[in-house]
Amino acid sequence: MASELAELAGLAASTVVAGMATTGWEAVQQAMGELWRRVHPERADTVVAELGEVRDEVLRARRNGAEQAEQELVGEWQTRLRRLLAANPEMVPELQRLIDDLRPTARAEEPRANSVTMTATASGRSRITMSGRDINITKG
Repeated sequence: MASELAELAGLAASTVVAGMATTGWEAVQQAMGELWRRVHPERADTVVAELGEVRDEVLRARRNGAEQAEQELVGEWQTRLRRLLAANPEMVPELQRLIDDLRPTARAEEPRANSVTMTATASGRSRITMSGRDINITKG
């Protein structure tokens, strides 16, 4: 059972940390706050505030290409979530639901290495060439 809790906590931590770097980060923060409110209401506001700090750290790590820093955040939240589940095993379905709800958003917005996202308004003919880069152009 302990290994299953650790695995679930790891998946949740990865989902939460990745989600903090997306446009849906507030939903991640809110979902985690609600999870904590169910078992430790006195700690929920602190967890929500800490997730705001995590967002800043994740964004900084991604800007700087510091994958190790992001993985350390995942490890930190994995430990916290594993402890939460060990003390409150009835929260396993809640955490699984949180993962299911948040994972599609986190995955859809994960940036790819060496990618460039552009928004453009165009009419007529255009040609864009950039060697060695992926280019996404959205008509806006």
